[in-house]
Amino acid sequence: MGLRHSLADMREPWQRSHALLLLPVALIVATTIVDIHSPTDVHLGPTLIIAPALTPSFAGPRLTALVGALAVGGQFLVAEVHGGLYTTNHIVQIITLTVLSALIVVYCAVRDRYHAQLAQVRSVAEAAQRVLLWPLPEQIGPLKVASLYLAAEDEAQIGGDLYATTRTDGLVRVMIGDVRGKGLPAVGEAALLLGAFREVGYRHSSLPELAAALEKSVSRYLDDFEPPEEVGERFATALLVEIPYAAPLTRVTSCGHPPPLLLSPGHVVTVPELRPAPPMGIGPTSPEGYDLDVFSFHPGETLLLYTDGVIEARDADGRFYPLAERVAQWTEAAPAALVHHIRRDLLAHTGGRLDDDAALVALRRVPNTHPGRQHGLVLHADRSPQEPAAADRES
Repeated sequence: MGLRHSLADMREPWQRSHALLLLPVALIVATTIVDIHSPTDVHLGPTLIIAPALTPSFAGPRLTALVGALAVGGQFLVAEVHGGLYTTNHIVQIITLTVLSALIVVYCAVRDRYHAQLAQVRSVAEAAQRVLLWPLPEQIGPLKVASLYLAAEDEAQIGGDLYATTRTDGLVRVMIGDVRGKGLPAVGEAALLLGAFREVGYRHSSLPELAAALEKSVSRYLDDFEPPEEVGERFATALLVEIPYAAPLTRVTSCGHPPPLLLSPGHVVTVPELRPAPPMGIGPTSPEGYDLDVFSFHPGETLLLYTDGVIEARDADGRFYPLAERVAQWTEAAPAALVHHIRRDLLAHTGGRLDDDAALVALRRVPNTHPGRQHGLVLHADRSPQEPAAADRES
């Protein structure tokens, strides 16, 4: 069954290209017949080049060469009928048609080689994306999850934006970041930050401690590999988010990154006030240099994380994409539907092309079916989400 489907899939484009081949062949036959029956002072032979010129739009070099040979053959036939093969006019037309047909075949071969190289680059980019940006699970703990990555560079599928998740002791931790630069040149720094988060993201008891550990990793790398002329020019913004399973709140530490959006039912969009630290690479290496912001996050609400490639995307008139305004109409959409709506609307806003990499992560808290019993955590009824207990503020 599989072999039959594969043969059918291969046969379909083959049949389509050979059906389209009838068009240039018919053009050669018609032009040759008309030229033969035309007066001797009327020369339609030069129009035969149209046939091989059309063929590369649906066929490869071999079929293009075949059509070119048929066109030259038609020109020979016209020459034989109108004065013989050795007249100066016919010799020039035959040579010209042959040379132009050969050039078209060469162009077709170069184009196919370029397409093959492009396909290889795409496959490498896809492999790199799978290695660096592991697909986020559709659900992790009490959260429904969806993500989106849009690379700015043509044919690239990865760049300087990044996101990752990890779990530890009844908590979900999420990082979204944006390395200075875009496209493939920024992949190295993005890979460094992702690797560091995956290694230490679950080890530290608080987000400020985690931020300081990530800063040390980034600084150590820059000290060893940053070119002297780029000192202080390489950095990454990052947003570290921690969501307890049992408590309806979220904790955030910002390293120069745009704040998240909290989407609530009823088309309500809230922008939490954060106290950002400097970006990683130029930030503090002590936990005391980072703030922990806490705000409520109830079941049915969605937390939308994004990079500045989204909010700084411009339309033809130079206007930024109004993310908070646009997502107000989709506050009750599921995460997958939400990122789909934003992707379509963002590309429509920019005319289909972005000037910077863009990433989105949508997290929707679902109702807790076993309140206060997940992973040994107890949700105290007298604790306000806006004012967590001392243990929460310290952790």
